[in-house]
Amino acid sequence: MNRIIALLLLASLFSCKKEDINEIPSYITIESITLDENATENITDAWVYIDDKLQGVYELPASFPVLVQGKHKLRIKAGIKDNGIAGTRIPYPFYASYIVEEQEFNTETTISITPSVSYLESAILDDKPEDFDGAGLNLETDSLTFSQDTTNPLNHYGVITLSDSIFLTEVTTKEFTNLPQQGAPVYLELDYKCNTRFLIGVYVNFPQSLVLQKELLWITPKEDWNKIYVNLTATVSEAVGADSFKIFIGIQRDFTLEENTVSFDNLKIVY
Repeated sequence: MNRIIALLLLASLFSCKKEDINEIPSYITIESITLDENATENITDAWVYIDDKLQGVYELPASFPVLVQGKHKLRIKAGIKDNGIAGTRIPYPFYASYIVEEQEFNTETTISITPSVSYLESAILDDKPEDFDGAGLNLETDSLTFSQDTTNPLNHYGVITLSDSIFLTEVTTKEFTNLPQQGAPVYLELDYKCNTRFLIGVYVNFPQSLVLQKELLWITPKEDWNKIYVNLTATVSEAVGADSFKIFIGIQRDFTLEENTVSFDNLKIVY
């Protein structure tokens, strides 16, 4: 009797595998995911869900098969490199999903999609992001090492320069209060290009003028403009009892170069 049951189970498994092999997929092609706001983005991946089940994570541009037919719910989340690291890819928690409630899937048919996403309505964006296009600055700077590039009237940006015998400098933001804790996500968004590495960190301000400096991330040189999403969640959540936080950008002199420069723009906190 047990032998008969085993044979029936084996036959059942074989038939299931054969059916899966013979199933003909449909295909999805995603060239890019755009942000439908007047803001920069660095969306690198598509997190694809069918009927709210994760189908896969695909580096863009992507083309991939799906083994479904008929109408199904399609959800796509915009993915980023957390802290700019390729090995830590996540769906960005502040971008809303792209959703098609009833997407038609047909065998041997390719669906081409260019999803457009926006910030979640619940996301709180820095009320004074530093884009250098308005009057005044929301930064503390050193006049010897900081300047603004206003060559393009539609795109101003900040520049930190070290030359000669100036060994180091930094730029700090305004104070941020009431940032959420207990593991709630908090991110710094920053556009930059540089010929030298630079440091992103946080000053944690406690009562009675106690200040804790935390170095978070060294950014490597980039010749072209790049956007990075810096994860501040752990730093903020661990600072129980803190009054406020300030972000800093630090740079040290590299004497192998004639001068060290870091250009940056669109600095903002999102939570």
